[in-house]
Amino acid sequence: MTHRPPSGLAAVSAALLAMSRHLEMRDVLKTIVASARELLDAEYAALGVPDDHGGFAQFVVDGVSDEQWKAIGPLPRQHGILAAMLHEAKPERLADVRKDPRFEGWPAAHPDMSDFLGLPIRDGDDIIGALFLANKRCPKPEGSCGFTAEDEELLAILAQHAAIALTNARLYERSRELTIAEERSRLAHELHDAVSQKLFSLRLTAQAAAALVDRDPARAKGELQQVAALAAEAVDELRAAVVELRPAGLDEDGLIATLRTQIQVLDRAHTARVTFASVGVRALPAAQEEALLRVSQEALHNALRHSGAGHVDVTLTRRGGSTVLRIMDDGRGFEPAATRRAGRHLGLVSMRDRADGVGGTLTVESAPGKGTTIEMEVPGG
Repeated sequence: MTHRPPSGLAAVSAALLAMSRHLEMRDVLKTIVASARELLDAEYAALGVPDDHGGFAQFVVDGVSDEQWKAIGPLPRQHGILAAMLHEAKPERLADVRKDPRFEGWPAAHPDMSDFLGLPIRDGDDIIGALFLANKRCPKPEGSCGFTAEDEELLAILAQHAAIALTNARLYERSRELTIAEERSRLAHELHDAVSQKLFSLRLTAQAAAALVDRDPARAKGELQQVAALAAEAVDELRAAVVELRPAGLDEDGLIATLRTQIQVLDRAHTARVTFASVGVRALPAAQEEALLRVSQEALHNALRHSGAGHVDVTLTRRGGSTVLRIMDDGRGFEPAATRRAGRHLGLVSMRDRADGVGGTLTVESAPGKGTTIEMEVPGG
């Protein structure tokens, strides 16, 4: 049975409908890439969303296995043909991408590609992505491009709708971020009011007990019992607030997706390059995921605000029967053993407490001018 690519208005309609069904950015990207590859009958397809530092905030492929993708290595930088599409903002249709003077090679594990079709995805005057395909599955004479002018027109239509889908996904994510921020603000206000009231009552009751301790020990004892009860209530209020303030993304998406999203936001917001990779990690108990997330947030805050780093790399990997979180920066570093104040200033005490609280360990390696590596290991995963 010969392979027949989808064709006609029905195929285009199916692709556009599939793109419109999703709101999560990652799902939108995957759907666009899969739709483009199927519609134009290509062996490979990819879509890159550029960042502001010469790389890609997100890069999605279709036609490449997970094993191949891991072997290929880090995300590509904006160079060669990819840079041309993003910076010159014009379509590229090539008989053999390897013979183009702008071609700069690819990693050893990268699949071999020949004919190539790529288009920028535009939102007005802004380039918000690059969509490209390789290896048209059709008979073609040596040295000729299988992709046609009609393919280019079809991909241009898809790219226009991809721009709408990407913009909608960004608006959705922004809306969700604002909703979460508003909820955090509300909870913080409620927490402040509730705990302030409890502490005010504690103070008054303790003062009453102190005044009664000499002339009426029995009543003083009663007041002190009330102090204990109020303290217990304050602890309960704090625990309830902590549960409510647990990041929603962690419950819904898990640790890996939540870390990836937060690091992408930090990468866009800071001049330093912030990257994330995860290999072979499975779901962990909620307490461990919470601790790993909080430690990563503290370490990233230090690296981005205090270290002067140009690059911060976060990895989450398996090591034997454990999960290891590593945050490594190329900043100015410090001498961990020289002063306790440095540890407190950088939140290392609280990070160690979080690690200890879930049966894990925290190690810190740093030296002046040599950057800092913080590693947290927890059992499981």
